[in-house]
Amino acid sequence: MKEEKVTQDPLIQRQHEEEEEEEEEEELGLRRQVYDEVKKQIGLSCPLIAVSLLQYCLEVISIMFVGHLGQLPLSSASMATSFASFTGFSVLLGMGSALETLCGQSYGAKQYHMLGIQMQRAMLTLTTLSIPLAFIWFYTPTIFIALGQDQEISNGAGTFIRWMIPSLFAYALLQCLNKFLQTQNIVVPMMISSGITALLHTLLCWVLVFKLGFGIKGAALANTISNWVNVFFLGFYVKFSNACLHTWTGFSKEAFHDVLSFMKLAVPSALMICLEYWTFDMVVLLSGLLPNPKLETSVLSISLNTCWMVYMISVGLGGAISTRVSNELGASRPKAARLAVCVVVVIAILEGLIVGTITILVRNVWGKLYSNDDEVIKYVAKMMPLLALSDFLDGFQCVLSGAARGCGWQNVCAIINLGAYYVVGIPCALLFAFVLHVGGMGLWMGIICALSVQVVALVAINLSTNWNDEAWKAINRVQTSREVVNE
Repeated sequence: MKEEKVTQDPLIQRQHEEEEEEEEEEELGLRRQVYDEVKKQIGLSCPLIAVSLLQYCLEVISIMFVGHLGQLPLSSASMATSFASFTGFSVLLGMGSALETLCGQSYGAKQYHMLGIQMQRAMLTLTTLSIPLAFIWFYTPTIFIALGQDQEISNGAGTFIRWMIPSLFAYALLQCLNKFLQTQNIVVPMMISSGITALLHTLLCWVLVFKLGFGIKGAALANTISNWVNVFFLGFYVKFSNACLHTWTGFSKEAFHDVLSFMKLAVPSALMICLEYWTFDMVVLLSGLLPNPKLETSVLSISLNTCWMVYMISVGLGGAISTRVSNELGASRPKAARLAVCVVVVIAILEGLIVGTITILVRNVWGKLYSNDDEVIKYVAKMMPLLALSDFLDGFQCVLSGAARGCGWQNVCAIINLGAYYVVGIPCALLFAFVLHVGGMGLWMGIICALSVQVVALVAINLSTNWNDEAWKAINRVQTSREVVNE
């Protein structure tokens, strides 16, 4: 009776009602925050996914046109594309990704003038780096033959990659422009520019490869022209758009100052990405050492192109979360940064399940897009279930790596990738392919082993992160950069 009387007391009852109202308000507030975060990430990631797909489609379209010239041109162009990514594009992409941390956190801290300076600094560094990379590309046939690759494939790959040397410098500038705009949440102009470029590229390939009869050279030349067209479009936008009025104030000699600080973040950033990308390209190179190298190289190259195409979806999500995390940490909002990571993980899981299902469903027809050879088509169909699993894991690690770039964890991620891909992945690939004689499928099974280790490590790091500390580090990084410029 006494307990019943207490619960019926008006004051106690009112207190219970107030507590329930506070809980409801907190729940509604969290729901609103999650809804707003999902909205922001979709608004960022959808155009970035389109940008990633459209820019990657330049290579895919070229490979598709060359594939219809025969198995040898397809193998040569595929090997050249893999080598170009291995020795050039992945290095420049990695170096440029340092801007995701530097520009993103500066933008969040409202230090807008620093974005232009950081971009110029990156352009200077990446363009200079492109010069020695161009020499490596020029000697591609010699390198391939020294590595034991087929001579016909090596010579064809050398012809293709030499015609792509000017695109190396365009790609360096393009990465800087992309990151500069992305970290300001200016993504629609990037999508429009990439869309126009992709359309022009398709026409260029048709004209140069078939109409003018340039063959494999025409596809490479089309890549070069298209990359420079994209650079021109984005450069024109940055120069004359009001959206970049406060972040681009013209060329400045300040870009030559403190290049070392950029390199300290850019080098591990490049290692982080290259150690991962190189493994995939290495799989294609190793396929050339298997029995029937033309078949294995063609199928593994198609698998790699397919994997990269799907991966572009995750790249868009990774770019979005990198921007969200870097902006929020720069603005000293650690809880918002943590929420952004939680949201993108759920999105990545859903995306991985959908993409994996579609990959399995189209397994019997996908190879026909790349080749008319029945043997190639059937082999590709066998590879697709493995691709579905790797796509799921790759997408998951990609968004976690994006969050890591937003925080500036490139050093830690480089170590994780070194262990995952070169201590676990490559040895497993060699074991399956050359000891257990599983062939090209065995090489891809090694990739899956590496991705599994990488995902586990990145999840563990994110779960143990102190986001308040990360916000303090971001603010300190921005202040240090500003002080150097003001000196």
